[in-house]
Amino acid sequence: MANPVLVEVTRDPEGGRFVESRHRGAIAIVDRSGDLVFGTGDVDALVCPRSAFKSMQALPMVEAGGPQTYHLGPEEIALACASHGGQPQHVSRVEAWLEKIDCGVADLECGPHLPSHVPSAHALISEGKTSSRAHNNCSGKHAGFLTLARLMNAPTKGYVQPDHPVQQRIQEVICELVDFQVTDHPTGADGCCAPNYQMPLKNLALGMSRLANPDLLAPHRQKAVEKMLEALSNYPFYMAGDERACTVLTQHLAQVGFVKIGAEGVYTGCLAGVGLGLALKIDDGAKRAAEVAIAQLLMRMNLLDAADQLADWIQVPIRNTCDRKVGSITVSAEWEKFDLPIA
Repeated sequence: MANPVLVEVTRDPEGGRFVESRHRGAIAIVDRSGDLVFGTGDVDALVCPRSAFKSMQALPMVEAGGPQTYHLGPEEIALACASHGGQPQHVSRVEAWLEKIDCGVADLECGPHLPSHVPSAHALISEGKTSSRAHNNCSGKHAGFLTLARLMNAPTKGYVQPDHPVQQRIQEVICELVDFQVTDHPTGADGCCAPNYQMPLKNLALGMSRLANPDLLAPHRQKAVEKMLEALSNYPFYMAGDERACTVLTQHLAQVGFVKIGAEGVYTGCLAGVGLGLALKIDDGAKRAAEVAIAQLLMRMNLLDAADQLADWIQVPIRNTCDRKVGSITVSAEWEKFDLPIA
């Protein structure tokens, strides 16, 4: 059976309205007991979390004492979980972090690309500069990998390979959090060259639930997760950047927690204030649908403060080249049937 239509794209001509495109998907929400308290669509289907589980990939570095050993602040912890826009603040912090661990930009095993933050990309081009690996949206994650390599006395070269000690440790922690043996299925490579695993959507939500309830974890992991929660809740700019859904929605969470996007229409939420973890996947991989779905989900669960100020994130206006609103991206009528947990 097909997943339900979660998001619709409409055209709103005078005298009527019609649906132009539809996005199907699935949502899973898990509580502190590990129970699925809400699910729609096929929550047992395997998904690649992509960047939506960077918090799990960064956790081993924090657990191993990276922040204390190398005097890293909450900004660096947020960068370790980031898909940042390549703004100067992101790039300069990554470069400074690499110096602290006696590494350089050349040690990053992600490729260079222009900043996704358009003004920063324009500035770079106008100054006649080229992008470096530090501009890669995953450079903070890779700095975290290199830090873990240093802490493990492992080679820094080849740290993105699945059999490297860094990735083996990360894989072990992910399996513990999501309660699923990811090695039973083929491992893919993410856009930044790091391993990316398959897991059921409900297990991805379970992993986020375990991060949302650190008091249920072993003491050493509890302390590390609490550090991450503090960093991501208070410094979401370093997790994403200006005018990004992850930044804006995390800033407006009425409870402690964060939300994180992944490529191909994935979103996760770690809602520590209410002890819930969530994951959603848009079938066709559309970012526009994933962002509207996560914003609507948080609003309908009563988890956003000043929701009226977020109207353009909850229902995105479509404007033509004359800046006239001609349509919108919004959720389908299917949502009226959802029995969501309310904070």
